[in-house]
Amino acid sequence: MHSMIRSPKDFCAGLIYLAIGSVAILLGREMPMGTAIKMGPAYFPTVLGWLLALIGVISLVRAFVQQGEPIPKFAWKPLLLITVATVVFGLLVRGAGFVVALPIFIIMTAYASVNFRWVPTLVIAAVATTLCALVFIKGLGVPLPLIGRWFSGWFGG
Repeated sequence: MHSMIRSPKDFCAGLIYLAIGSVAILLGREMPMGTAIKMGPAYFPTVLGWLLALIGVISLVRAFVQQGEPIPKFAWKPLLLITVATVVFGLLVRGAGFVVALPIFIIMTAYASVNFRWVPTLVIAAVATTLCALVFIKGLGVPLPLIGRWFSGWFGG
C-alpha cells in the first residue's frame, strides 16, 4: 500500500507543532489578550501558539509534497537516562547538595550519548558545577545548599 505521506518525519513534526500551538492558543483564551502596545498575559502565548501552528501546517503540507526522511528508530535509552537523571537530581539536591547532585546529573545525561567518554565528561561536570554554583547560588542567590545536610557534618556545617 502506497502512502500519500512522502516525508513521515515532517508529518510527525507538523502534528507536534500544530498540537502544541493549538494548546497554547486554547490556554491563552482564558486570559486577557491586551494589545501589541499593552500586552496582556495571553498575548505572548497566543502569538507564539499561532506561529507554532503555522509552522505545523507548513510541515504538514511539506510532508505531502516533498520527499523526506523516514522516522528513525526511537531512542529509548537516552530518554530514560535523561528522565531518571532529572529525578535523581531533584531527589539529591536538598539532601546531598548542589555540588553532589549536579555532577551526577551531568554524568548520567552524558552517558545517554553514543559518544560518551569519561575524561571529557568529568571535566565538563567539574567546570559546569563550579560555574553554576558561582552564578546561580552565590551570584543570583538561588536557595539551594552547596553541601546538603547529609554531608554537612563532614565539612564543618
